[in-house]
Amino acid sequence: MEDQRAGVFETPKREDIPEMTRLHVAAMESSDEDAVWIGSRMRLVLMRTVGRRSGREHKVALPYWKDSDGHWIVVASYAGGPSHPAWYHNLADRDANPEVLCRAQGERFWADAVPLEGDEYAQIWAALIVDRPFYQDYQDRCERRIPLVRLVRKRPA
Repeated sequence: MEDQRAGVFETPKREDIPEMTRLHVAAMESSDEDAVWIGSRMRLVLMRTVGRRSGREHKVALPYWKDSDGHWIVVASYAGGPSHPAWYHNLADRDANPEVLCRAQGERFWADAVPLEGDEYAQIWAALIVDRPFYQDYQDRCERRIPLVRLVRKRPA
């Protein structure tokens, strides 16, 4: 399995995340350069969800981690914020988001977003934090359980 350990990573202030995301999404939509798609040794995915109440398109840039089957795992950490990020609430609404549109460096695809539960969650979490210990720091900062979501590729977009 490939090395998925994160490099040096500085957690952004939560209040800076929306603007950072907006700028990063714009860069990802205009470039396939490694500098845009790889940060702190982590590969990124641009995920589009539809607002569960607004019906509007929302885009977020997220690092992903591959599980033992090669599926991508994204983490709804919001840097250890007290509530789940909006993108997680949107994709958890299967009526609004039966699938999510994903863009990775050089490819686009539709995926089924599957929140992990139970033993599977525990196993993935344990493996993930070995490579990306900052997620455990985030978990220690908040009372909610940080969700893990598996992106299961359906078809090219």
